[in-house]
Amino acid sequence: MPNNHQFSPLPPWPRTDYCGNLRESDAGREVGLWGWVAARRDHGGLIFIDLRDREGIVQLVFNPERAAAAHRIADQARAEYYLAVRGAVVRRTPATINAELPTGAIEIVVAQAQILNPSWPMPLQLDESADEQLRLKYRYLDLRRPAMQRNLRTRHQAVRGAREFLDGQGFVEIETPILWRATPEGARDYLVPSRVNPGRFYALPQSPQLLKQILMVGGFDRYYQIARCFRDEDLRANRQPEFTQIDIEMTGPRIEDVMAIGQGMMASMFRRAAGIELELPFPRLEYEEAMERFGSDKPDLRFGIELRNFTSAFAGTQFRIFADVLARNESIYGIAMPPDLQLARRELDELAESLRSRYSMGLAWVRVAEPDWQGPIARHLSATERARVTETAALKGGETVLMVAGPAANVRPVLGEIRLNLAARFNLRKADERRFLWVTDFPLFEYSPEERRLVSVNHPFTAPHPEDLGLLDSDPLAMHALAYDLVLNGEELGGGSIRIHNRELQLRVFEKLGLTRESATEKFGFLLDALSYGAPPHGGIAFGVERITMLLCGADSIRDVMAFPKTQKAVDLMSGAPSEVGIEQLRELGIKVIT
Repeated sequence: MPNNHQFSPLPPWPRTDYCGNLRESDAGREVGLWGWVAARRDHGGLIFIDLRDREGIVQLVFNPERAAAAHRIADQARAEYYLAVRGAVVRRTPATINAELPTGAIEIVVAQAQILNPSWPMPLQLDESADEQLRLKYRYLDLRRPAMQRNLRTRHQAVRGAREFLDGQGFVEIETPILWRATPEGARDYLVPSRVNPGRFYALPQSPQLLKQILMVGGFDRYYQIARCFRDEDLRANRQPEFTQIDIEMTGPRIEDVMAIGQGMMASMFRRAAGIELELPFPRLEYEEAMERFGSDKPDLRFGIELRNFTSAFAGTQFRIFADVLARNESIYGIAMPPDLQLARRELDELAESLRSRYSMGLAWVRVAEPDWQGPIARHLSATERARVTETAALKGGETVLMVAGPAANVRPVLGEIRLNLAARFNLRKADERRFLWVTDFPLFEYSPEERRLVSVNHPFTAPHPEDLGLLDSDPLAMHALAYDLVLNGEELGGGSIRIHNRELQLRVFEKLGLTRESATEKFGFLLDALSYGAPPHGGIAFGVERITMLLCGADSIRDVMAFPKTQKAVDLMSGAPSEVGIEQLRELGIKVIT
């Protein structure tokens, strides 16, 4: 690596343009550029360098007869050296035009050049072939990749579109604290020790939920925030320990009002970030219908293969397995695969084994054929049952019907997963199709076998349907919430609810969740007190910035739309976080580490 270039903290001349913005109309101009060496070609005299910056690539030409000093710099330059150059924009000859590059009709004939900083040999290639672990370790290099540059700029434009829309709707952007109180809202909190208050801890907020409610009590009629959130939970492709959400709250809204704001903002984001016009309003589907038809509360509507409830079709059946299921008041659901989407017998057997090992469930299947149906259970089905199945699923012949039996709450999600796996196997989802959906009328509570108590489906501050209030003591699991989610192509983009704004009702809900009035007051006294001072009705919604950007960019993981993500073990490979700290720092905080 040459060391004969002179270090200077300042570029020798100003940048007049970004490399990727130059076009044929700039021919004849003198320009100053800075960028990285993306490629270098020595033709035994002329040296060609592709110079890259955030806007793209332009070709540089170094001619020893016209600029000997600049040519010597090009002779030293290697991959990812950072250069400054000055020269003239000239048109390429027709035979040398590169139609694949936006700058392919021009090149820069360099008059002056300087190496601003050399580069060590690269530990990874700046293309799609790089291993993700390597990319995360050398994230500062990975961020130079055009794909990462494009993704993060798309994210910027999407958030810009959100701000423009919300500002135009009279919302006020307010920041809420990062160091706050630990509250039992769902996931585990990240705790931060307080040095000046020994033995006490802040928590990083899982969301600004309680603070935005308090802002409504405080009279800030319409609030929003691009909020950083923190949750100590197990990770997967679309989950990180820290993430960003667009947090919105309104005073006195109906559900329709929140939806209008949410979908209007989404339209602004897609327009600003990708030039895509969304068709409004988005369709709506109640939670129970979504589960009944798709086995999911975030259904992907880009393809069919909907679930069918075959329970009544097998009333009075002599097939012992199904008869036992019906005797337990359980259900039989299935999906009908059309004739052009068929699984081989081996694949069906593998699917059945997967259900047994993962869910302790069996798979029953038949292939609809004339004159006789085929498959392991075909001989057990009467003519009446075949007719009922045909009617229920609107069969025309040639389909394969996959059936699973058991409690509906268990069976429907399993079939929903099979539905998605079939869509992936047969490539049924169009990447450029966008199917938005509002899912509404969620249950207010569900029973957690692990905790042996009721838990909130959304969160404990969600208001119940007014007509369900009488069920709070007698049948809380039958209650519905004034809650709603926005779904796109099987991904939940955001969710929200109308909130409880009455102190007594909030206390009663806490009691159903296992909190005594005393413990609820200890943990949420500030909120309960705020609700006691003329708190107005309020509600809102929050959207995940990373998930929206992931779908906008066609990425597979939110790690590809975050500048500095962590691995699935919550580790930052670049910095080494989380890391050990010195004993003196721990002693100052009054902390002892036990391993």
